[in-house]
Amino acid sequence: MTSPGSPPRARVALVTGGARGIGLGIATALAAEGWTLALSGLREPSHAAEALDALRAAGSDVLYVRSDVSLAADRAHLLETVTERFGGLDALVNNAGRAPRVRADLLETSEESFEELVRVNLQGPYFLTQRAAPLLASRARQQRGTPPAIVFVTSVSAEHASINRGEYCVSKAGLAMAVRLFAARLAPDGVAVYEVRPGIVATEMTAGVKHVYDERIAGGLVPEGRWGQPADVGRAVAALLRGDVPYATGTVLHVDGGLSIPRL
Repeated sequence: MTSPGSPPRARVALVTGGARGIGLGIATALAAEGWTLALSGLREPSHAAEALDALRAAGSDVLYVRSDVSLAADRAHLLETVTERFGGLDALVNNAGRAPRVRADLLETSEESFEELVRVNLQGPYFLTQRAAPLLASRARQQRGTPPAIVFVTSVSAEHASINRGEYCVSKAGLAMAVRLFAARLAPDGVAVYEVRPGIVATEMTAGVKHVYDERIAGGLVPEGRWGQPADVGRAVAALLRGDVPYATGTVLHVDGGLSIPRL
């Protein structure tokens, strides 16, 4: 807690997978609003240097920790490093995730692929949130104003079936339930929990199927008629963490250009 007359403390957000793709879009939006950032990723810091430099140039204090969210030891090290550097945590954005290494028909998907996606996309954020929750609850007890918050970045695949990447859909559907569980559990502690559900977003993950989605978007799949951008998701997450959507814990925010609208 800051003492009377001292400058307000910069709020600290941990964004997993925050140095590229959707995670970087989120980090960029938060940096523009003065957040202190802790980012994690699988790459060496030197490989993320360009993104980190840009965030620092925007005025943000940035910590990057190489960490695999699927590993318990890495999750523990990540939070220990963040708290040692910044003294606490105001927001957790569970963004890190991966697609299948090979898109395979539902009847041919390997157990190895299923296990990998569940570990990274579901087990990792689930138990990172479990470990981070006491830190956020402590922040809620210490301060007034915007409550600490958790955002889970899921996917339209939590509800839209893709039979050539079923393991991805299952992992994201499980993560959507995790949002509800943590929202219910942490509401009495003053911690808000939200789900942001992106649609078709232009990132490295979708680059290999760009031609497929170009055709489908042109054919009317997305009512707004365009690809989503990481910045679209970033602005949505920033609004939630600013407290612009109060009294709404457990809410699902679709950032998909209308893809999820039921249509005839």
